[in-house]
Amino acid sequence: MNGIRSTGRTTIELANYLNINGHEAYVAYSDGSPYSKGFKIGNKIDRKLHGILSRISGKQGYFSKHSTIKLIKWMETIKPDIVHLRNLHGNFINLPILFDYLARNDISTVITLHDCWFYSGGHTHYFKDEFYDWRDGFSKQNRNKNKMGNPSWFFDKSELLFSDQIKWFTNIPRVAFVGVSNWISEEAKHSTVTSGAIVQTIYNWIDLDTFHPVVDASLNEKFKLQDKFIILGVASGWSNNKGLDKFIELSNILKEDEYIVLVGRVNENIRLPQNIINIPETHDIGELVGYYSMADVFINLSIEESFGKVSAEALACGTPVITNNSTANPEIIGEGCGYIIDTFDDIRQKISLIRRNGKKYYSKSCIRFAHENFDSKERMEDYVKLYASLIESEV
Repeated sequence: MNGIRSTGRTTIELANYLNINGHEAYVAYSDGSPYSKGFKIGNKIDRKLHGILSRISGKQGYFSKHSTIKLIKWMETIKPDIVHLRNLHGNFINLPILFDYLARNDISTVITLHDCWFYSGGHTHYFKDEFYDWRDGFSKQNRNKNKMGNPSWFFDKSELLFSDQIKWFTNIPRVAFVGVSNWISEEAKHSTVTSGAIVQTIYNWIDLDTFHPVVDASLNEKFKLQDKFIILGVASGWSNNKGLDKFIELSNILKEDEYIVLVGRVNENIRLPQNIINIPETHDIGELVGYYSMADVFINLSIEESFGKVSAEALACGTPVITNNSTANPEIIGEGCGYIIDTFDDIRQKISLIRRNGKKYYSKSCIRFAHENFDSKERMEDYVKLYASLIESEV
């Protein structure tokens, strides 16, 4: 979604940075906020139909032909030197048509790996279920990918998609895969899809002019959290994959003056304990910064993170983080910025340790680590350098 949530926000931030700094950048998107130099792909009816056909056939990204042809015609008027692809598995684009166009016209292509979909036959995540058919050979694991990102009602076409991904990307002469963490970059290198391509890491970035510690007592007053120890979690939507069940379990062992604040959608059928306060998802960045800043500790209990931007945003606001020792989670937490836990049983002890030391004990390290690793201008300049190297490279 253009301009909305973490991927949408960074898309617009990158385009704005390029346009301000002497380049010419356009954004093609399927949904979200309009962009002055943008192109909207398809419409809601097309996406709905694509989604239904995808569920029936098991083939995601093989429909929306008319919308994709219109996109190609628009791209031909621009004649791009670089096409930068982000999340394309939202049922809005025909991948065979798009990749054929990129290959035939020798257009340098950058793919940002916000999840694992591009190199694994359509598995957005696989760590929890240990689903490594894309790496070990599909004949060894004949399980239907019922919960692997885009579930099909009838067919598992992940092997077909994987085969097509290999063909698509090897046909493009100049292509680079960018992992948003070292973890996902290393995972991608195990895939045949990335053979012969550039694979490097460029961390997701934080707008450090926006994400920094703020003092706003009104939020504490609004939720009656004055003099309380605040444990924060943030997600666009809460599920057990994001650790909702663990936050509920945690609520049972909190002290009387300790409260959990969860920002993001929670199913209305779920009854939360009284010491968990749910705040609906917000797209107001200033409000979100206020929540990060008022918290004493931020907890990310997701076990499948390609980056973990909410953790990085919390650090930028001076709030220490506790997170799981899995996927990209550990590398986002620098020394002195919080704690990595191997099992959920460790969490109570780490919360008590942060409470005993006090938030200020960690804040300088948190902010310094965020500035050293997630500065938006530095990370976007990394992309500019990558673009230039691809354009200038000889085929």
